[in-house]
Amino acid sequence: MSSDDFLDQAAVRLSLRAKRVIQRHPRGLAAAVVLALAGFGATAFGVAPLAIDQATTPQTWITESVTSDDLSAQIQSLSSAALPLFRSDITRQSDTAESLLRRLNVDDAQAVAFIRGNSVARELLAGRGGKMVQVRTDGSGALEELIARYPTRRAEQIDSHFTRLRILREGDRFVVRVETAPLEASVQLRSGIVGDSLFSATDEAGIPDSVAVQLSEVFATEINFHRDLRRGDSFTVSYEALLADGEPVTWNQSARRLLAAEFVNRGRAHSAIWFQASDKGGRGAYFDFNGRGKQRAFLASPMQFSRVTSGFAMRFHPILQNWRQHQGVDYGAPSGTPVRTVADGVVDFAGWKNGYGNVVSVKHGKDRCTVYAHLSRMDVRRGQAVEQGGRIGAVGATGWATGPHLHFEFKVGGIQKDPASIAALADTLALTPSSSRELAKTTQSIRLQLDAAEASGGSVSTFE
Repeated sequence: MSSDDFLDQAAVRLSLRAKRVIQRHPRGLAAAVVLALAGFGATAFGVAPLAIDQATTPQTWITESVTSDDLSAQIQSLSSAALPLFRSDITRQSDTAESLLRRLNVDDAQAVAFIRGNSVARELLAGRGGKMVQVRTDGSGALEELIARYPTRRAEQIDSHFTRLRILREGDRFVVRVETAPLEASVQLRSGIVGDSLFSATDEAGIPDSVAVQLSEVFATEINFHRDLRRGDSFTVSYEALLADGEPVTWNQSARRLLAAEFVNRGRAHSAIWFQASDKGGRGAYFDFNGRGKQRAFLASPMQFSRVTSGFAMRFHPILQNWRQHQGVDYGAPSGTPVRTVADGVVDFAGWKNGYGNVVSVKHGKDRCTVYAHLSRMDVRRGQAVEQGGRIGAVGATGWATGPHLHFEFKVGGIQKDPASIAALADTLALTPSSSRELAKTTQSIRLQLDAAEASGGSVSTFE
């Protein structure tokens, strides 16, 4: 056998052996190849020259004259260009044409006269304030365009459309047009840091009051916002919003829901996400990022904004002038403040009852009942089904009341119990295994959005 034949047979045997090794250990071989390549890369990097040898590198010199444009002509062109200015504000009930345009830095007597004299343009200042106004002016302050956006007068379209009033300069005169346009749904992301208070921080972050209230309520069982809040605490929220021409509307607060939030209090992170399970009949609730329910069967308070003036304890009765057990909780609030039911139920009584004045009683199952007394008005009737958080009346001073407040009772088997203890021990909504998996997928997406808002240090908007 010649040496060449021997080498050929050896190569064949080596090839077959390598093939068997690859088939038995594919992953190990891949790792070895990666390490080998990394070693070659490191070796190549170690021996590569760090500088170019100028003596052996061919060099070519190219000389070209460059003529700059006439800078004076550019400056002249910029100085003669029209410079439009945009400003925005919200109308006030006390506004006149002069005061509104002055606040928007519009200096245009012709525009003032047009708004005063044109019946359609006068809609800008008609009724209550709160219209969103944007103006475009030239460099001298003369009005070129004014656009006002405000609620449509059609009740059936209040949550889906808005009115756009447009005043436009055409030559030496103004024209006005009014039209109805659809609102756009969007998701807003905001983040902030607590300074003096939660609501001042949410105001600074541009978060609507209705969303700030939901934020405080969803974490109420974990954070005492009167005692536990600390300067430097942070929050990130995601919420629904309606946009008119890309601007968040200021008049429709009820259309906004808190979708998700993360609140860091004293270094501890608390989370919440609104989730509507497909197998729960369409009703939604709040859960933390680990799938634990946050919304209890009974709310802690029948009002969003209130203060406890008399708790479930012994007290000196202001009318009977003796000490006795107070069988409920009194919440001080101005007359007309909305009162809500603390849980799902059916109205058992709605009417006048001696010292209770106007009172509403709601049954929750067989042995539980809540009572709302001294109401100035009742917005429900006997036999009506109510949902948790639904409005049932308003604070008043009817019956034996020395001033506007709500008397609230929680009865179990006909016996008054401390409402705070009932709410704290109430069960939370549980999810089925399939809903839990669905929530986990939703949570993953939401966390990425909240992280993006926090990283931006401000706000992010995403259209639906």
